[in-house]
Parts: sequence; structure tokens; C-alpha cells
Amino acid sequence: MRLDKFLKVSRIIKRRTVANDACDTEHVSVNGRPAKASYAVKEGDVIEITFGAKTVKLRVKDVREHALKADAAEMYEIISE
Repeated sequence: MRLDKFLKVSRIIKRRTVANDACDTEHVSVNGRPAKASYAVKEGDVIEITFGAKTVKLRVKDVREHALKADAAEMYEIISE
């Protein structure tokens, strides 16, 4: 699954276009390297997202095409905020 779609499906970022822009401006890195929106997300990847002065680091636990709001948080685990 593409990185921008994973961020939207898991509800980390609300809109796919916003996720795409965050990747283009290098606010998102995967496994320590800046990642493009087209990066293929796999289980075990560590994603780091910078929201202004706040940085969130999370590990991908599951990759699904669709997730209900209640199940979205099960797709990742937060390592640090």
C-alpha cells in the first residue's frame, strides 16, 4: 500500500492530499529516510511524522485496504510522541 493511502486509512492524517503534501515536503520519513508518497508500506516499518514542532514516531503493525474508525488504531503502535 502507498504511504499516503496508509496514513489516510489508518486515520493518522485525515485526507490523502494532505498526506501526499506532507510526504512531498519531507515531513514524513520511513526507517530514518525521507519517503515519497508512493513508498510501499510494509509491516514493521517505522514512520516518523513531523507536525510543526511535534514529532510522532510509530511502527506499522498491519496493512489493510479499508479500516473502520474503531479498527484504525490497531494498524500501528506509537513509539514516541
